[in-house]
Amino acid sequence: MTASISDVRALVSREFAQSINELKDLVRIPSVSWSSFDPEQVARSAQAVSELIAGTNLFEDVFILRSKKSDSDDLGQPAVVARRNPAPGMPTVLLYAHHDVQPPGDLTVWESTPFEPVERAGRLYGRGAADDKAGIMAHVTALRLLPELVENVDLGIVVFIEGEEEFGSPSFENFLTDHRELLASDVIVVADSGNWNTETPALTTTLRGNATFKLTVRTLDHALHSGMFGGAVPDAFMAFAGLVSSFYSPSGSVAVEGLHRSSVTPPDYTEEHMREESGVLDSVSLIGDGHVLERLWSQPSITVTGIDIPDVANASNTLLPSVSARISVRVAPGQSASEAFSAIQQHITEHIPFGAVVEFDDVNLGEAFSTDTSGWAAQSISQALNQAWDQEVVNMGVGGSIPFISSFVNAFPHAQVLVTGVEDPDSRAHSPNESLHIESFEKAIVAELLFLADVNSKKP
Repeated sequence: MTASISDVRALVSREFAQSINELKDLVRIPSVSWSSFDPEQVARSAQAVSELIAGTNLFEDVFILRSKKSDSDDLGQPAVVARRNPAPGMPTVLLYAHHDVQPPGDLTVWESTPFEPVERAGRLYGRGAADDKAGIMAHVTALRLLPELVENVDLGIVVFIEGEEEFGSPSFENFLTDHRELLASDVIVVADSGNWNTETPALTTTLRGNATFKLTVRTLDHALHSGMFGGAVPDAFMAFAGLVSSFYSPSGSVAVEGLHRSSVTPPDYTEEHMREESGVLDSVSLIGDGHVLERLWSQPSITVTGIDIPDVANASNTLLPSVSARISVRVAPGQSASEAFSAIQQHITEHIPFGAVVEFDDVNLGEAFSTDTSGWAAQSISQALNQAWDQEVVNMGVGGSIPFISSFVNAFPHAQVLVTGVEDPDSRAHSPNESLHIESFEKAIVAELLFLADVNSKKP
């Protein structure tokens, strides 16, 4: 390898205070990409990211680009793209992250203001601090330092910072089509996952797919007085509750016929460790069967993530005529998202209580991901992670989904896709009090710089 670990650590240490400050500036921009939030903040975030990438001095042009959403003529949120072509015979590496963030949620349970970053006990708190603005700054810092580490930057480099990942990437497919030549690459590094823990790095090798949809259950053509009709007339929530119960076995594992499982060989990990990391209450049992990591990585799950019913403050003595809910199905690697949606749709149709009427709307499908770690790029990044942490890398699955990775695979079938990240089990991505472990962030930069220097050494 061209660069020594001591050289890389010294360079990153020198730049790290600046990187943290720039990360804080990004966190201060409330770049929530959901349609109900201010799109100007996402545009502002894209501009800030483009200036950071331009500041690496590796690219002639940095573009802020949009494509049409797949289901309409509306444009998606702005993405930032830059390309540096390779020297003859050299590979091109695409570095992906996203600059949009989740909504902050309930502000009352945040210990500090979501968009005002705060350092506490070795962690940086703020929405997007871990997911995924730290991924952006890992790319930016490594690129800024690369020319100091190698004599000539000969590898090709593409930076692709998406602006709508948290909202389901509705324009991603069109974006890949519109800008295929700009994004073409041999290796794709997706910095949107995490590590085994703060002391142990990880390479994400499997992700579950997802099938999400809006389900509406109707039993009445208008609301009724619960005293006058309750006990004889079923309301929509009663039917909905019975339906949801049918999704699960008594142990809590998924009982929907047609949702598949796959196999995995999990690393050493106990149910006690799961309880500690998840914060499940002492009196509450875990659900499912098999090794606890199999339940997360290679088995399906079904979750009701939102429901439209009156809240407690506005409750009245009324039988509800209809209930709408958002259903999220996590799909095991090896099964297509469309097949999984067909299975849950059939189950609902066959198990809805009392003959209630059901409607399916707003269906979103994302494919699962599984990668081969025997390629040269996976070996290189694993070695870089080993050196940066001074600890053997863990090849791990993740129960979550990154649906656009399958789009990358379809667009660039010969590219090696590597999924890394800066999160850890305490990062609480998508939740209140999201945070970044600062020391892990520095190690992630070291690993990426080592990796890029190694790729740059692969002369034809």
